[in-house]
Amino acid sequence: MTKSVGIIGARGHTGAELIRLIAAHPGLELAFVSSRELDGRPVAGSVPEFRGALRYSNLDADATAQQAVDAVVLALPNGKAASYVAAIDAVAPERVVVDLSADNRFDRQWYYGLPELTRARYAGQKRISNPGCYATAMQLAIAPLVDVLAAPPACFGVSGYSGAGTTPSDKNDVEKLRDNLMPYSLTAHVHEREVGEQLGFPVEFMPHVAPHFRGITLTANLWLQQSMTRDAVRARYAERYSGEPLVRLVDEAPWVSRIAGRHHCEIGAFTMAPGGKRVVVVATLDNLLKGAATQALQNLNLALGLPEFSAIAQHGEHA
Repeated sequence: MTKSVGIIGARGHTGAELIRLIAAHPGLELAFVSSRELDGRPVAGSVPEFRGALRYSNLDADATAQQAVDAVVLALPNGKAASYVAAIDAVAPERVVVDLSADNRFDRQWYYGLPELTRARYAGQKRISNPGCYATAMQLAIAPLVDVLAAPPACFGVSGYSGAGTTPSDKNDVEKLRDNLMPYSLTAHVHEREVGEQLGFPVEFMPHVAPHFRGITLTANLWLQQSMTRDAVRARYAERYSGEPLVRLVDEAPWVSRIAGRHHCEIGAFTMAPGGKRVVVVATLDNLLKGAATQALQNLNLALGLPEFSAIAQHGEHA
């Protein structure tokens, strides 16, 4: 039986990716797509992969709650989800809500949906918080070693400018980014706190924006309590992600140019310092896909009783 999904805040890059994914899903149909700026325009005009006659609407929180759908995805800026969640809670508490913002990532009443690490915690929760893009890369890069760390990991992250969204700013200004690397929020970034909360171990995170459009490179410097060999380190990752189709291990440091438009995360390098107590691990992922829309679809599939990877493998990865 087909499940219906609505998207709130669909003007951004992640909203467009979600529309593409749902359009290719055999078990989901798009019931509404809300965007204030695109209200009244055909969805297919913005996302050609969508072939239906649906038009963008402009739904406030109460109107959203009244829609008869199985799930709602909130693709809103940080700080905007609360009114929609409250309205849906009041009218349809059993409706699935997936929030892509940071608003509910620290609320323990919500399921934190990074399936490769938290799938065992899913017990039918209807309120799902989608992890941040950098936070996904950091956690996947660190988790297999978290129990043997001797110090907070130092993580150097570089994202394509699509991660800065569509609202004009220095971080998505192509001219200002040309031949440039732009550091920002070098301490206390929300993803730093998010990863520390989820892993139960502090991390240090230094994000940067680069001139490319999509894709994240995350380089993690990890100090170990005891000396380990490269083979032993790599074996931990292989065991932790065995059977996970969206996490792939590579021997060399992965390149961000090879991850754009792909659904999975690549983890590699596993470079040991002399003495074996320090290892550098590099992770790459597409910030709009595994860092956002692909992960949201994994969470929707799980919550709606569909195969977790439905329409992900079949979707057709694009450059």
